[in-house]
Amino acid sequence: MRQVGKWIGVFIMLAALLAVVAACGSTETNTEVESNTEQNSSSEAGQDTAAEALSGNVEIDGSSTVFPVQEAIAEEYRTVQPDVNVTVGVSGTGGGFKRFTVGETDLSNASRPIKDEEAAIAEENGIEYVELPIAYDGMAVVVSAKNDFVKELTVEELQEIWTGEVTKWNEVRPEFPDAEIKLFGPGTDSGTFDYWNEVIIGDDHEITSNFVASEDDNVLVKGIADDEYALGYFGYAYYAENQDKLNIVAIKADENAEAVVPTEETINDGTYTPLSRPIFVYVNVQSFKEKPQVQDYVYFMNEVAGELALEVGYINLPEETYAENKEKLDALLK
Repeated sequence: MRQVGKWIGVFIMLAALLAVVAACGSTETNTEVESNTEQNSSSEAGQDTAAEALSGNVEIDGSSTVFPVQEAIAEEYRTVQPDVNVTVGVSGTGGGFKRFTVGETDLSNASRPIKDEEAAIAEENGIEYVELPIAYDGMAVVVSAKNDFVKELTVEELQEIWTGEVTKWNEVRPEFPDAEIKLFGPGTDSGTFDYWNEVIIGDDHEITSNFVASEDDNVLVKGIADDEYALGYFGYAYYAENQDKLNIVAIKADENAEAVVPTEETINDGTYTPLSRPIFVYVNVQSFKEKPQVQDYVYFMNEVAGELALEVGYINLPEETYAENKEKLDALLK
């Protein structure tokens, strides 16, 4: 009887112990399940947000200088949102603003800030916008790869050439050939043309009309490359893409300055002067607020612009600039 009682006591103790172990195991298992459920829910929510399929159009036009950056961004975005149709036109900064200020486009690429008269047209048409700087660009002065005599020029010499004060190379420097200078440059709708006028021509002079003008920088590249005595200018990225066809010309800010060629370092640190500047994208506020695909694209653009700018030959801005851009965009949604 005592033996039976002894075994009953043992069984009771074992049962109690098993109950405690089971309870602990159950608690740990339930905690893990709850934790995993929360993680899965969060993960699924994140996937739903990241993978939300968008459609519709994003209409962009403007600067040929900004085009390589914007086109690279658009191509990258198409891998994320293949059903969104992003079109990037190249009508020049002025041409882009003509469309943007009447509400025809969602974004406008610009190689200069918007002019007062353009801003006034936008206001008349109820177009609100935000300006986003996205990269630095150095303006490249180039000659054909066939040209072996022009290595550097001063800003003053560029002014003499582009105002028509001199028309032959030997009038620039006696050691240069006795040959007509063939000029190629962006058209009057280009922000690059405006910037060139500002820093090279100046207010006291007028640019010559005797040059081949085009809003398509690829046309300029071909024209310069084909002519030994040609001279032209455009965004540095187009030189970077065509180094086998073109020679870059080092620029001296004045006679006593060092000749500098545009590079990532010289554009970013300001030593390539006066031919380096920021480039911009203008965003239609109504499009940003009312079109999910435009809003998504603009945030994406700001996130990847620095990296892709470097890939296509431009210089990325400091990280704080892109952070400031995001703050501007966030403020539009409050």
